Amino acid sequence: MNTSFAPGRDIGARDTGHRSNRLLAALAPRDLEVLKPHLEPVALKRGQVLFEPGDDVVTTYFPCHRTMASLLIVTRDGREVEAATIGREGAVGGIVSEGHKPAYGRAVVQLPGDAYAISTSHLEAAKTGSPRFGDLFSRYADSLLAQMMQGVACNALHRVDERCARWLLAVHDRAGHGVIHLTHESLAEMLGVQRSTVTTVTGELQARGLIRTHRGRVEVVDRRGLERVACECYAAVEQHFATLLPEVAE
Repeated sequence: MNTSFAPGRDIGARDTGHRSNRLLAALAPRDLEVLKPHLEPVALKRGQVLFEPGDDVVTTYFPCHRTMASLLIVTRDGREVEAATIGREGAVGGIVSEGHKPAYGRAVVQLPGDAYAISTSHLEAAKTGSPRFGDLFSRYADSLLAQMMQGVACNALHRVDERCARWLLAVHDRAGHGVIHLTHESLAEMLGVQRSTVTTVTGELQARGLIRTHRGRVEVVDRRGLERVACECYAAVEQHFATLLPEVAE
């Protein structure tokens, strides 16, 4: 079945529509009905920048299916490092802010695909009008903050191979299959290390039979083995998310 979105397509036309984003799927029917007229199906491209540091975040995106975006911290010399990974379990932009919403980092699409876009002002109005709705997004904001906090500890305390395994597992969860389209350059940027370091680490993981690398892609061969290599951060973030948002977690 073709699951691609058409611009302007009625969300109610497919019973899989909003359910392809788990945060939207967790909304009470009445709250979803409030949002539906303002949710616009969009197709996001790989490398598309959703907002830059300092931009007013006027649009919030709900990734669907296998779509994934990264929140990046950008240094003065142009280097980037990932602060958070967001897929169909969440939303990008405008989660808790009111009024002027300047972005602190850059949001970039890593895995292209479908998403829903909504004006952040409409999202804010809906949260204000429904305490249950507001609570859901507050809990999601807490889980996103936990991911960022754990990432700080991970970058400071854990080996690159452990961090690399953690990141591949997070992307594998969101990609929904074993093949991840990813270059060594992109992975190096996400981890904040040199490309040569990534080449060495992925080579070691491949030699252990955990992944298989091809030109521009990485295939997860042994997920359980990759979980054993990954640092504690992966399980800690997943557990916190499941505790805070059991209706969103798979």
